[in-house]
Amino acid sequence: MNQLHFIDENGSFSIEQPENISYLYFPLASEKGIKSSLTPNLGGDSKTDQETFLLEPVSAENLHNNRSCRNFWLISEKDGVFSATGSSSEQETAKFTDYQDKSKITAGFMWHTLERNSSALSVETQITSFIPVEDNVEIMYITVRNLSGNTKDMIPYAAVPIYGRSADNIRDHRNVTSMLHRIRTDSHGVLVCPTMSFDEKGHRPNSKIYYVYGCGDNGHVPECFYPTVEDFLGEGGTYTHPRAVYENLPGVQAGSAAAGKEAMGAFRFPRIQLTPGEKAEYILFLGVENSQEEIARVFEKYNTPDKVQKALETTKSWWKKKVNTGFHTGDSNFDRLMKWICFQPFLRRLFGCSFLPHHDYGRGGRGWRDLWQDCLSLLLMDPDGVGQMIEKNFGGVRIDGTNATIIGDGDGNFIADRNGIARVWMDHALWPQMTTKLYIDQTGDINILNRQVYYFKDAQTERGSRIDTLWDAGQGSLLRTENDDIYAGTILEHLLIQQLTAFYEVGDHNIYRLRGADWNDALDMAPEHGESVAFTCAYAGNLRELASMIRLLDRLSPKKTAELIEELRVLLNDNTELFENIKAKKDLLAEYMQSCSHRISGRRFTVRLSELAENLEHKADWLTKYLQDHEWIDGESDEGWFNSYYDDHGQAVEGFFPNEVRMMLTGQVFSIMGNVASQKQIRRIINSADHYLYQKEIGGYRLNTDFHELKFDMGRMFGFAYGEKENGAVFSHMAVMYANALYRRGFAKEGWKALKTLAETSLDFDTSRIYPGIPEYFRSDGRGMYHYLTGAASWFMMTMITQVFGVRGEAGNLILAPQLTAEQFDSQGNASVSLVFAGKKLEIIYENPKRKDSGTYTIASVTYDGQHIQTDGSGQAAIPRRILDTLSDECHHIIVKLN
Repeated sequence: MNQLHFIDENGSFSIEQPENISYLYFPLASEKGIKSSLTPNLGGDSKTDQETFLLEPVSAENLHNNRSCRNFWLISEKDGVFSATGSSSEQETAKFTDYQDKSKITAGFMWHTLERNSSALSVETQITSFIPVEDNVEIMYITVRNLSGNTKDMIPYAAVPIYGRSADNIRDHRNVTSMLHRIRTDSHGVLVCPTMSFDEKGHRPNSKIYYVYGCGDNGHVPECFYPTVEDFLGEGGTYTHPRAVYENLPGVQAGSAAAGKEAMGAFRFPRIQLTPGEKAEYILFLGVENSQEEIARVFEKYNTPDKVQKALETTKSWWKKKVNTGFHTGDSNFDRLMKWICFQPFLRRLFGCSFLPHHDYGRGGRGWRDLWQDCLSLLLMDPDGVGQMIEKNFGGVRIDGTNATIIGDGDGNFIADRNGIARVWMDHALWPQMTTKLYIDQTGDINILNRQVYYFKDAQTERGSRIDTLWDAGQGSLLRTENDDIYAGTILEHLLIQQLTAFYEVGDHNIYRLRGADWNDALDMAPEHGESVAFTCAYAGNLRELASMIRLLDRLSPKKTAELIEELRVLLNDNTELFENIKAKKDLLAEYMQSCSHRISGRRFTVRLSELAENLEHKADWLTKYLQDHEWIDGESDEGWFNSYYDDHGQAVEGFFPNEVRMMLTGQVFSIMGNVASQKQIRRIINSADHYLYQKEIGGYRLNTDFHELKFDMGRMFGFAYGEKENGAVFSHMAVMYANALYRRGFAKEGWKALKTLAETSLDFDTSRIYPGIPEYFRSDGRGMYHYLTGAASWFMMTMITQVFGVRGEAGNLILAPQLTAEQFDSQGNASVSLVFAGKKLEIIYENPKRKDSGTYTIASVTYDGQHIQTDGSGQAAIPRRILDTLSDECHHIIVKLN
């Protein structure tokens, strides 16, 4: 029986006895930097960055191993001990028995409420956790209600272990760094200010103050404190049986100090007496600041139940407003799931890819792909400022077509790669163009291609194959000319350099080299002879799309030419015989790279836009034919697919092998999306994917079949157990991109099959075991893994809006081209999507009273605010930008009648 239930249209949900499910965690964060994770018993951690962890860092296995959670205790001399989080030795013993507490979690965007009912004490507790949008503090709002017919006499305790240092110190000098702690108590709680932070790089004075404060609704402040772990647990005590609580040990008073020990935000409140039905309220503050004054400000801002409840409502409203996209289909649970999918890109922007329990790698921030793919969702939900963000992000591109891989704070801040390690992901040039094209489609701002942006410069040169010994960090991180001027080129120039340098960097089969990896980071063991057919297909599509963007610029701009850096001229070679010659292509690329390995001339040449577009189209056409001729694998009469990779021995990884078939999804996605596969081939690819990769009960399309070998000449993914992560799991990102590719080529039913299976598996709590949303992947038993922080969410949302509902931009005009299947309409034949386009709030309502299927209906009429738009009776209609610009800021209803 599915235990998770939605309780409103915004996706808020509830689940009973959540502690009976392993690995659950919920994210909380603010725009100010604090990031938390909460388990059903309020375990998890809290931090602002890699160096600043308020609570002890956790990985997935710590979620059930650790007992050092946020806790609130109630002690009754008559009835015993009760933990409001269920984290006492007695409550753990009673788990899965008839004596287990009744518990329930209710949660929504950035808020989480844990309710617990103790039959032993006859009390009910409720802990609502949230992080206000504007402050670096996690607030726990606690209520205690007497459910008995008698007056209850109880002593409350708060207990939150304070870690207070870098995540690195978990295994690097943990005990030594506790000696840096300077701990003190004041009238409201416990504060910890380490004297310094240090690692092998050096010693740095510390100014961070970590704190746990508390107060009661009746003006009560803590009456004594247990500021160290040893004080609170007592000799031989544990976090589930702390002697300070069980034995009512005396604590220290406000104004006390301790040093050199692990810190504990623990204190005892005055004894309370609750009459039947009466409740008491408490507020705990978990935070980190740079000054005592800032802590006092935060405390004053939220130190009463009224203030907290007001802040909670403000927080809820803020995030509801942020998630300004909504869907109405024939499945209300799917519509509510989509709210969480639309929320996930915000979580990735705040958390990066390092700060939730399964994401226990890296040091925070986002990678190059994340920068661009997160912009996809922002363009659909919060487009203001995305143009400027795109411009700044192009500042990470090097003149050799590679890019910075260490992303600094804020937009457009890039850092030289750590330790001079050259790492080139061959797919990195793909994503900036995809995002820029969507931006132009949604806004009509084709002139973004003419904007000037600097190039990133560090010691890496010639596409990571050499170190520039003439460069030093004192020169800054911007490319300079021979005259020592900082050079800036147009975004169009950046895009050309990225696409063209990739075109010439080929391997032994004239396919783009794999280098360190492509999108699949786990294909990292074929640096010499590895080639990515999958992304060669993608780049073929990119060349064609860049050409179309240039033709649009040519059509709309009075200037019919582009000025490009002189060194780039050689990359525009249009000799088909050269394209066939692997050595000549490598030599040409080497010539270009050597000409700009340290500085560039700064000279420019002029080329006609139409000539430039034609040049790229020739390259795309040649690539397409070459891939068709060399990489197609013929299966049975109705099956076939494209090889995706060559390994480090130069062997194709897919096809028919002794006793097995080897197939990967990635090559099929990009051959379809890049318009390499023909319509007939797409049908055969679908049959093959359904035959070899599809497994409905675990989410749909696996990333690959089982190769039954470690395959050290390809990547670490083959060391994973089959069905885990990149080795044959249902990897949501690629499954969604498969759906997107199918929709783009007109295969709506097949695309919906991929999306629907992912959604159904996510919603099947008994299988997925996750809160609502799309995880990074579903493992071999269907459990959702690496939840929340995945690019799949952006692609799922984009596919639903631009392909399924067909609401997308084209040079700034609004296109309506639905591909909804019959089942996606409600019982009256309606389906709708709410979003922002051209700065206007729109609700597009499709009326299909006969519930016809995709491909069988046409658009009969389109009206907005009662005004008719001329249609041509096809499956597509357009609303010009000039009409949209005249609309008011209120929500406008666009009604599309289907026939």
